Amino acid sequence: MKPFRYIAATGLLMTLTGVGSACAEVYPSQPVKFVVGFSPGSTIDTVARIIGEGLTQRMGTTFVIDNKTGANGAIAARTVAQAKPDGYTLLVSNSSSITVNPLLYSDLQYHPLKNFEPISTVVSVPFVLAINPENKRTAAISSLKDLVDAAAKQPGRVTYGSAGNGNLMHLAGAQLATMSKTEMVHVPYRGAAPMEAALLAGDIDYGFDTLSGVPLMKSGKLKPLAVSTKERWRDLPDVPSVAEQGYPDFDISFWVGTFAPAGTPKDVVDRLNKEIAAVANDPKFQKKLMLQGNILTQSPAGFIEKIRTELDQNEQLIQRANIKIDK
Repeated sequence: MKPFRYIAATGLLMTLTGVGSACAEVYPSQPVKFVVGFSPGSTIDTVARIIGEGLTQRMGTTFVIDNKTGANGAIAARTVAQAKPDGYTLLVSNSSSITVNPLLYSDLQYHPLKNFEPISTVVSVPFVLAINPENKRTAAISSLKDLVDAAAKQPGRVTYGSAGNGNLMHLAGAQLATMSKTEMVHVPYRGAAPMEAALLAGDIDYGFDTLSGVPLMKSGKLKPLAVSTKERWRDLPDVPSVAEQGYPDFDISFWVGTFAPAGTPKDVVDRLNKEIAAVANDPKFQKKLMLQGNILTQSPAGFIEKIRTELDQNEQLIQRANIKIDK
């Protein structure tokens, strides 16, 4: 009987171990939600849809997009921070919501490192300062110098739009005003797409647009004057950087990244990190992502360190530009 009991016990242990392994391997067993804090058509939304499509194909379940716009992505971030940490509700965010909001708002109800498990960045994206050539107020402007001169001659009259208070578009405009010692008026919108629509309508004078506006620039509907990073953007090789045009320290970009709620199992985070990197390196999806920015994937640990570094950098930028938001 003893050998039989030993064999039976061993078989039961193997069975239970097999069940445990099977349970660990079932993720994802239901649709996964990507919560996006910015409007459809924005760079963040587009990247989320590209990655979602790739993950759907690779992981055998549907990744759906849930746009929760407002408060510079804070509504979406708060939603995910409070979600069940099971890997089925994830955040796709830009750096503004994670490394700028905490420096400007006192009642966010989330902390970038305490309430999230950073999974991976996906792309790094420059802005392109653009005007509407049909706008009578900016029709005579053909360079960044012309824009700055107009702002100097008309203090408080030149306006620039952004995707929301505290968004890096806002910080870029404020930084330009600070460096050029001019007074420009910030006009916030509920995302990059509404800001771009306002620029096309002539409601604002300029904006640091995302790369989603490049087709409009190539068609002549928008006129690019400068790229926000020190390096020119490959699809606009003739457009100089802000740094090249008299402001050598100007260098602003943003990333799009993915997050899970704090407490999400490490194996789920690591699996998502691995699959996102695989999608980003798949030629089919890589080509689409490169239209949105420079591909930038990294480990969760590397992403955490990047967030810490940018919190320090953005705090200095906000102080220099004297940006304050009602809290």
